Amino acid sequence: MFTAYCLLVTASLSQPALAAEKPKVRAVTVFVRLDRAKYREQIGETLAMLRKAKAAFEQGGYYVEGIRITTQPFPEYAHGLSNTDTLAFFRDYDVLAVKEGFDAAIGPAILRDTDDPTRAELLAQILAQSKTLEGSIVVAGEDGVHWKAVRASARLMKYLEEHTVRSQGNFNFSATALVPPLTPFYPGSYLTGEGHEFALALQSANVVAEALNSSRDAAAAQHTLETALGLHARAVESIATNVERETGWKYVGLDLSPAPLKGVSIGAAIEGFTGAKFGSSGTMTAAALITAALRAIPVKHAGYSGLMLPILEDSVLAERWTERTFTVDQVLAYSAVCGTGLDVIPLPGDVSMEQLERMIGDMATLAVKLHKPLSARLLPVAGKKAGERTEFQDPFLVNAILQPLP
Repeated sequence: MFTAYCLLVTASLSQPALAAEKPKVRAVTVFVRLDRAKYREQIGETLAMLRKAKAAFEQGGYYVEGIRITTQPFPEYAHGLSNTDTLAFFRDYDVLAVKEGFDAAIGPAILRDTDDPTRAELLAQILAQSKTLEGSIVVAGEDGVHWKAVRASARLMKYLEEHTVRSQGNFNFSATALVPPLTPFYPGSYLTGEGHEFALALQSANVVAEALNSSRDAAAAQHTLETALGLHARAVESIATNVERETGWKYVGLDLSPAPLKGVSIGAAIEGFTGAKFGSSGTMTAAALITAALRAIPVKHAGYSGLMLPILEDSVLAERWTERTFTVDQVLAYSAVCGTGLDVIPLPGDVSMEQLERMIGDMATLAVKLHKPLSARLLPVAGKKAGERTEFQDPFLVNAILQPLP
C-alpha cells in the first residue's frame, strides 16, 4: 500500500543532514493522447490516477503544488473541426479543467518547420479565451532554428498582449527550442508518443538556498547541494516508482529544475552564495554550479533539469529587475551554463514584433548552438511604458518595474 511505503520513505529522511524544509513537488504531470470523441472519459480516468499519485507523494511528506494533464499537439485532435468548433471544444475543455482543478497543456501549435504557421493564430484565440489552458510553439529543433515559427510566436505574443486582461495571457505561452517531449514544466509541455505516462517537477529553491549558504567555495557548495537535493530526489523517485507499479502509468522522469515561488527564491539562493546582488560578478558561477549539481544526481531526468530563472515568479529576481541589476541579455548569457532561457520577463507594451522576434531568435540560436532545451516566455504589457509597474494578478506572479529595451 502507498501509506506504508511512504512512511518508510519519511523515516529514511529523518536525518540531521536534511534540516531544511522539504522541497515541494511543483507538479505531477501526466501525458495523455487525447481522443476528442471520448476525452471526458479519458480525463476522468486520468484524474483518478493523478489524485492517487498526489496522495502518495503527500503521505511521503512531499506537498504537491498542482496536477497537470498534457496532450499531443492540439491540431492533431482538433483536425476536421472548423475554427469556430475548435474554439468551442477548447472552451469546454477549459471549463472542465477549472472545475476539476487541473492545469492543461494542449501542446504546440507548430511542432515542425513544415507545419502551417497560421496554426499559431488559432492557438492565440484559444489561449485568449481560456483561464487555465497552456500552449507553445517549437521554434528550433535538431534541424536548426525555425524562423517562420519565430515570427509566428512574436505575433502570438502581441495578440495575447492586446487581447487578454492585464496582458496576462502570455504567462500561458512559450516559444520552445529543443525542449523534449514529456517535459513536466509548463507551458512548453507536450506528448508525441502514445501517452499513459507521468513525470514530476520539483519546487526546490529552498534546498538550493540552504546548500549555497553553507559555503562560498564553489566545489563545496556544489557537493552539499548534490547531496541534499539528491536525497530528496531519490525519495521522490522511489514514491513515483511505487505509483507506477500501483497504477500502471509509466514513470518517465523527474525535472530537477529548482523552481522558485515568490519568497521561496532562487535569486536569494544565488545572492547567499555570491554575497552580492543577482547580476553581479559570480552570478554565472553560481548558475553553473547549481546546474552541475542537478545533473550529477542519479535519477531518471526529464525536461530541462537546469537552473530556472523565472523573473516574475521570484520575489528577489523581480526586485533586482526593478533595480536594473541585470538585463535580458544577461539572462540569456546565464542560460548558456544553466537554465531554461528567457522566462517570465516583463516588457513594455511598445515592444515591437521585430524586437520580440530578435529575442526569441537569440534564444533559439543559443539552444541550437549548445544543443540544450531553452524557451522564451515574454510578457509585454499593453499600455505600459518603461519605468511603469506591472499590475498582474496571478498567485504565481510578482510585479516589477518595466525596463527600457536597448
